Amino acid sequence: MKIMKYMLVFLPISIIAEFMHLSPTIVFTLSALAIIPLAGFMGSATEEISFYAGPRVGGFLNATFGNATELIICFFALKAGLFDVVKASIAGSVIGNILLVLGASMFLGGLKYKSQRFNKKAVEVSSSMLLFAVIGLTIPAIFTQTVRPDLLNTKYESLSIIVAVILFALYILSLIFSFYTHKDIYSIDHKDDSVSKWSLRTAILVLIGTTVFIALESEFLVSAVEPMTKAAGLSAFFVGIIIIPIIGNAAEHSTAILMAVRNKMDVAVEIAIGSSLQIVLFVTPVLIFMSLLFKPMSIMFNEFELIALIVAVLIANRVTNDGESNWLEGIQLLAVYLIIAVSFFIV
Repeated sequence: MKIMKYMLVFLPISIIAEFMHLSPTIVFTLSALAIIPLAGFMGSATEEISFYAGPRVGGFLNATFGNATELIICFFALKAGLFDVVKASIAGSVIGNILLVLGASMFLGGLKYKSQRFNKKAVEVSSSMLLFAVIGLTIPAIFTQTVRPDLLNTKYESLSIIVAVILFALYILSLIFSFYTHKDIYSIDHKDDSVSKWSLRTAILVLIGTTVFIALESEFLVSAVEPMTKAAGLSAFFVGIIIIPIIGNAAEHSTAILMAVRNKMDVAVEIAIGSSLQIVLFVTPVLIFMSLLFKPMSIMFNEFELIALIVAVLIANRVTNDGESNWLEGIQLLAVYLIIAVSFFIV
């Protein structure tokens, strides 16, 4: 958290850079550096509120605000009409969580402990749900890309809304499953003697303040995406699938890795897979609904994104099915992520 405090210096610097109309690359970089600590403080505020709200409400708040930063960034990208960046960001978040974050957690935790165990039943439920959710994303895309355009109904974009409604309903049912009917599956046997460091009022004010500033910085970031990509010679795919997910989830990623190093692999796996699940079931439908305020966005991903998503989810299911991890499995996940990142970089 000390590093996060120091990084807040980028908040006023980025605002000054925006109003001075500096290079889009500079504005993009400074805004990204400002968002990282803000996302960290948003997560801390949510955790503090959970102390007062109780475990059930606290769990719901953590699930809801876990990807709030990226949701805000994608909202401004939607407003700007950058649909390719939004969809790449969705795919990149899932890929980053289950390959980069889970891989780094298993690797660094495995360097300290020969073998680490985690809740196999909970992971089986989450990883299976993630596989079904990704299938829900891929079927409409495969359908529209394989059927002749003249055979498609002119209202085929409504398919995206229907799929979004189904995914969101599945998200609500998953909350009922994990927080009510089968909450015993997700119980983690870790003693937690931590106490609240902030008052409830302070936590709420921090949550509101960080949300406002993240929205401001997200607008700066998104407005600089197109000129920055042209100046740096990067593709919108690479920015969306690699850079934006890392920016939006940096604080959450560091938490997962820290938990793994502390031999709390249950928490690390829950963050990585749970966050990916939330991206598909909650963030994606919400973005589809939000797009109706501007220009409707389809839920159709391109072939490269679909292949990367499917490969990442299948690998995650394979690696976590034994309820045990080691450093070599972490390296394998990181290697796949690097291959995907390099492939999108050269596009």
